[in-house]
Amino acid sequence: MNTSATTPVPRALTAWSLIGLVLLTINLRAAITGISPVLGDLRDAFGLSGVEVGVLTTLPVLCLGVFASMAPLAARRLGTETAIAGSLLLITAGILLRVVASPLPLFAGTVLAGAGIAMGNVLMPAVIKRAFPRRVGSLTGLAMMLMAASGAIAAGLAVPLNDAGGWRLALAVWAVPSLIAALAWGPLALRGRRSPEPAAAPASVPASVPAAPEGSLLRSPVAWYVAVFMGLASLMFYVLMSWLPEIMQDAGYAPATAGMMVSAMMVVGIPLGFLVPVLAARLRDQRVVVAGVVLTMVVGIGGLMFAPAAGWAWTAVLGIGTGSAFPLAYTLLSLRSPTPSIAARLSGMAQTGGYLLAGFGPLAMGVLHSATGGWHVSLTLLLVLVVPELVFGMLAARPGFVRPVVRSGAADGRLVEPKGLPAAEPVRTS
Repeated sequence: MNTSATTPVPRALTAWSLIGLVLLTINLRAAITGISPVLGDLRDAFGLSGVEVGVLTTLPVLCLGVFASMAPLAARRLGTETAIAGSLLLITAGILLRVVASPLPLFAGTVLAGAGIAMGNVLMPAVIKRAFPRRVGSLTGLAMMLMAASGAIAAGLAVPLNDAGGWRLALAVWAVPSLIAALAWGPLALRGRRSPEPAAAPASVPASVPAAPEGSLLRSPVAWYVAVFMGLASLMFYVLMSWLPEIMQDAGYAPATAGMMVSAMMVVGIPLGFLVPVLAARLRDQRVVVAGVVLTMVVGIGGLMFAPAAGWAWTAVLGIGTGSAFPLAYTLLSLRSPTPSIAARLSGMAQTGGYLLAGFGPLAMGVLHSATGGWHVSLTLLLVLVVPELVFGMLAARPGFVRPVVRSGAADGRLVEPKGLPAAEPVRTS
């Protein structure tokens, strides 16, 4: 019998899990977005070279990719709740380490904070799938909205905090919410170790679906569709966040105005972070959402190429595109996963490749710009990448579940799909 479908979850535990989820999400961007506005002061304080500043800005995104693959293993060994509490402690330790007046702790702290954020990013879909299986859309939307809002707030407060108390205050202040979140996950971690995750599938998955069959996601086509779509969506966002100010300055806009365009692009995406997952989870088929996102990106990038004078219009359009693509990809992690365990593994796989790809995207754009002396070749490359984003997004958005491939046990060691995992439409969640 599927006990997880019949055993009610205590309301107090559900409420505490929701509080923990909210506190987790508001700490998954601030340690990254809060450092860029004070880079000038950090360069002066530590005597950093241009290369070191470039490494410091690229390092967090690369850490998101490098450490994402470790999160599912930590969750299996320690329990999901314990792994999340540990990730928040890593974020806290990394933030505090960065305020030591030495370059080595600055970079080491950035790595620690990036590792904690990577683990939290990966495990969040699994938490939603496990604790709130019938609220995947609305809670993924809430998480995306809070992540975007906290990132924008951290970026916006960095300079005022720096003016009020220096760069140490601007960086260290975000250790407070991460420590509070770690403490909030402590009771959940203790309960999780006393009551390990049930073997049965959650209520939102048909009873015929086994709990979490071990097997390789690397041989699952659906897993690769989701992973590539997430990687390209992440690349588009980080490339535009890194280079949009330079593109707009070369088009004749003042530096302050060009910088405001990046903030505006992020602000436009805040409400979409909630609306897109809710819409996607209610649809039988998410391909229409993928098509809309890709069309928006084509219009925005094409506008930057051929009519840069209308920069504010293209900024708004790109805010809609980037603000919709990543939340959609995040929602697909849950919608394509039949169990919380597979959701964590798929999330780790997708985010490892996605963030590594996204980390090198801004570097490639900069190299092309330096080699050609303009932005047309770089923007043309982005337009070309829209094509595989559309193709893999359409494939990932079809109804169905990821089907891990396991060894048959036969003498020839054949790889087979486990029986019982449906290939048809997943249960819709709001």
